[in-house]
Amino acid sequence: MRINDLTRLGLMVAMLEVSKLALASVPNIELVSFWVILFTLHMGWRTLYAVYVFVFIEGILFGIHFWWISYLYVWTILVILTQIFRSQTSLLFWSILSALFGLIFGALCAIPYGITGMLSGGLWNGILAGFSWWIAGIPYDLLHCAGNFAIMLVLYKPVQAAAKRIF
Repeated sequence: MRINDLTRLGLMVAMLEVSKLALASVPNIELVSFWVILFTLHMGWRTLYAVYVFVFIEGILFGIHFWWISYLYVWTILVILTQIFRSQTSLLFWSILSALFGLIFGALCAIPYGITGMLSGGLWNGILAGFSWWIAGIPYDLLHCAGNFAIMLVLYKPVQAAAKRIF
């Protein structure tokens, strides 16, 4: 990695962490999805470095638990999806992708609960544990969906124009 890449990595991690902390008091309204998509469009797979440093910092700040384990793969899935569709230029496309990601976020985060339920009580208990955890969070997933859609719709064009000059 060159010094420019390390500098960008540091800025990306700072943007992820500061924006997450700034909106922490608002349930499931966050800028992390927006930044991960935008960074991936400009930095490609190198965004994973920022994502994993961000996840590590989250673990230091808030402790390691099931939610932290899910962060290891949930944000990676968003990077992969963005890489797959990186040739898209439509604002509506990125807004819908971000919204869908917010909608399925809870289901993706329920996986560790299902696995630990399976380990402690068998397959059926695991399915019930993961499913009940996901169902309980659906109202928050709906907020996450709407928030991601609105944030992408409002910020994508101006931030994308600025990012083209930076990256």
